[in-house]
Amino acid sequence: MTFFSHTRRNALKLMAGTAMLPLMRLPASADQKAPLRAIVISDLHSAYERMGQLLAAIETRISADKSPHIILLNGDLFESGNTVAMRSQGEIEWSFLAALAKLAPTVVNIGNHEADIDNDLGRFVSRAKGLGITVLSNIIDKRSGAPYAPASKTFEVDGRKVIVAGLATNAINTYPKVARDALTIPEPVEWAKTNLPEIVRPDAINIVMSHAGVVADRDILPVLPDGTLVVGGHDHLNFLHEVGATRYIHTGSWCTSMAVATIEAPGQAAAIETIAVDRNAAASPALGAQIEKTLAEHLTPEEREVVAKTVEAMTVDEAGRRVAELIAAKARADVGFVGHTSFGAGLPKGDIRRYDFNACLRFEGKLLVTEVDGEVLDRILSRCNQDGDIPLAKRTGDYLYAMPDKPATKERYKLVCNDWSATNQKSYFGRDDLVFSEVENVKLKQTVLEGLA
Repeated sequence: MTFFSHTRRNALKLMAGTAMLPLMRLPASADQKAPLRAIVISDLHSAYERMGQLLAAIETRISADKSPHIILLNGDLFESGNTVAMRSQGEIEWSFLAALAKLAPTVVNIGNHEADIDNDLGRFVSRAKGLGITVLSNIIDKRSGAPYAPASKTFEVDGRKVIVAGLATNAINTYPKVARDALTIPEPVEWAKTNLPEIVRPDAINIVMSHAGVVADRDILPVLPDGTLVVGGHDHLNFLHEVGATRYIHTGSWCTSMAVATIEAPGQAAAIETIAVDRNAAASPALGAQIEKTLAEHLTPEEREVVAKTVEAMTVDEAGRRVAELIAAKARADVGFVGHTSFGAGLPKGDIRRYDFNACLRFEGKLLVTEVDGEVLDRILSRCNQDGDIPLAKRTGDYLYAMPDKPATKERYKLVCNDWSATNQKSYFGRDDLVFSEVENVKLKQTVLEGLA
């Protein structure tokens, strides 16, 4: 079986803005402080195929640069869909955190997946603090009424004041079901308007880590002083937005990229460098052998089974479009749609094990169909496929991969999508008046695997 790539138009997306060589800088004079480098990562989701390479990239960057560093991990270290992570109780992720803490001051802002493996966030916070990690969150433990962690911390880095604040998404259905009853999560925009003006300071380097998603962040940005570095997450996006001296950065997901923000002084715009992480690069010695050993111990024969082959590696965006095509063909629909966070990793070149396939297409689900006229379809398609250069004002956070994106003109169109997208149609389709019916005896993953033949 072969997994064919529909398009290569986004193959170099993550390389956009990537510096291929270290930036050349004159050494700081005795009375001139070296700039602060903030290494920014988010939404790692137990991506073992790149986690060792990501750590190696961070190690290399810090060892080659004598500037002071701070490491910012903006939520979602774990992924319950990774069966090896669950069976090993996240031992690789904990080793990753321990390694980061030895490199530079490391801050984790709690996302909606930190409770995936151990469903008590309090234990995550305690263990991370034991490694020397600073944990931030505005989530309240409903059982005690106390916050799980402080919402901000002030650091002294090379004689400079650095304030880092963190806030979470209040989309409660994205947290592990068994953990939800213990969580009180403020509405992020209202929380930001009330609290952030009291946290940030004009004489400090201000950093806000938001796992609330791009829709909330749009309304949070005006609350912040010019020159703030805002780290976004949750939506698995990869872009940089500039407004004045403020920089708003998303670094993708599944360990595919990181960013280095260089900050000279309070209030000054950070210079942002985006670095793609190659899954074929050498892994850090601190993690590489452990990942191989853990996979060897915990993968089942079924998960090792080769279920597809690729002619070439596929990005997550290419895989998303291909899946949209396949479900459209299965349902004999005019256009197929699938939510972008249904996907984790892309796909490597060559043999694809079931484990790799499940990392790419994260969730099983039903297929649902509906019919719309051309005007409605045009409005829906206008908010799909947002992996390109989309203005911040038009970003919706959740979005759909849609194929074909330019269907033939007709009066009525049959649409098919996965059930998560239909259930959350307001977020994905931008409307709540679509009436769906189930395609009987058809499931998403099996449809895709059958379509690969």
